Amino acid sequence: MTTPRGFRDRADESLFTLLGDIPELVRNLVVAEINAAKKWLGETAKQAGIGAGWFVGALFVLFWSLPVFFAFVIAGLSSWWPVWLSALVVFGVMLVLVAILALLGIMRFRRLGSGENPGQAVAEDIRIVKEARE
Repeated sequence: MTTPRGFRDRADESLFTLLGDIPELVRNLVVAEINAAKKWLGETAKQAGIGAGWFVGALFVLFWSLPVFFAFVIAGLSSWWPVWLSALVVFGVMLVLVAILALLGIMRFRRLGSGENPGQAVAEDIRIVKEARE
C-alpha cells in the first residue's frame, strides 16, 4: 500500500525485509547527497564567476583611471614648472615606484625558494627511519 505522497507504508513489513532494503536506501542517500553537492558546486561556481566578472570590470576602470590621475598631477605641477618638466618628474617618480615594487617582488620570490621542499622533507624522514632501523 502506498501513502498519498507515493511512499510505501512499511509498518507491516518484517525486520528482514527492512534490513534488506538498507543497501538500496544508503545508495539512494549517497546519490542524492552527490547530486546536491554537484548542484551547490555549480551554483557557487556561477556566483564566483559573476563576482570575478565584476572584479574584472572594476580593474578595467581602475586601469584607465590611472592615466587620468597622472595627467591631473602633471597639469597641477605645470602651474609651477613647465609642462615637459612636470611630465618628466611624474615619469621619474613612477620609475622609482616600479623599481621599489620589483625589488619587493624579487625579495619575496627569493624567500619562497629558500623554504624546504615537502618532498625533500619526506625523503629526509625516510632516510632517518632507515638509519634508525639498521
